[in-house]
Amino acid sequence: MSDPHTAVQTLLQRLDLEELDTNLYRGFSPIDGRPRVFGGQVAGQALVAACRTVEGRTAHSLHAYFLRPGDPALPIIYDVDRIRDGRSFTTRRVVARQRGEAIFSMGVSFHIEEPGLEHQAPMPPAAPPESVPSNSERLEEGYKRTQSPLLEFLMKLERPIEQHDLDPVNILEPKPQQGLHRIWFRSRAKLPDDPLLHQCVLTYASDMSLLDNCINYHGITWFNPDLIAASLDHAIWFHRPFRADEWLLYAMDSPSAAGSRGLNLAHVYAQDGTLVASVAQESLMRMVERKR
Repeated sequence: MSDPHTAVQTLLQRLDLEELDTNLYRGFSPIDGRPRVFGGQVAGQALVAACRTVEGRTAHSLHAYFLRPGDPALPIIYDVDRIRDGRSFTTRRVVARQRGEAIFSMGVSFHIEEPGLEHQAPMPPAAPPESVPSNSERLEEGYKRTQSPLLEFLMKLERPIEQHDLDPVNILEPKPQQGLHRIWFRSRAKLPDDPLLHQCVLTYASDMSLLDNCINYHGITWFNPDLIAASLDHAIWFHRPFRADEWLLYAMDSPSAAGSRGLNLAHVYAQDGTLVASVAQESLMRMVERKR
């Protein structure tokens, strides 16, 4: 496992996009064995690109589509369209491209800070993160017991986000898991104070474990040879300020699957119970019978 500070600094460098021209940015991906670019990375980088064109406002929502698999070996070009600068709201559209083709698109809306009526759904009961091993510790222990090449591959992936899963699934022997799935997460090292950066890191982390809910519901995982799975779209609503280097509870559920698509919904809570964000994603979960 990589050093926590090194892993987080590498993530911050990846989110610090290179400015090529006005409204045009370039980002890079890790070469860590993934066959395609991690969706949370391209979403986080796209939000960074949008934020670079806005002053004095934070994002309150984003809506994105994953259009094509990204190639980790190639840079990603982010083109920002400054759709509207209003008195209260600012709207941006970002298109990510490789080889001249769009691989991802995102609409982002920014809002000035203003007071108003408030309410929130309560945080579900959740044991503290320290009550269970981290996901990295679980991987290491599982590999010691099984010497599984699958676990060895997962251990080599970059891990700037620490996760403690309260409802873990055994990926080597999965069983159906239905209902609420709770995971504590945070960056593995302290982040700078910029609230926009914390939104970008949460966006990066929000694509981790979310798709799993609709396939785990049926007792299968990413690694089932008959499954083709991919994120189709992704939406986040930012409700209140938060820090992504402090514990956040990801409370996820999958209310529906039909037509080879699964819906995943989630709330993100600070450790004091404050609802800071909500997330929705529809995923491809196509079952095919492969020749063996």
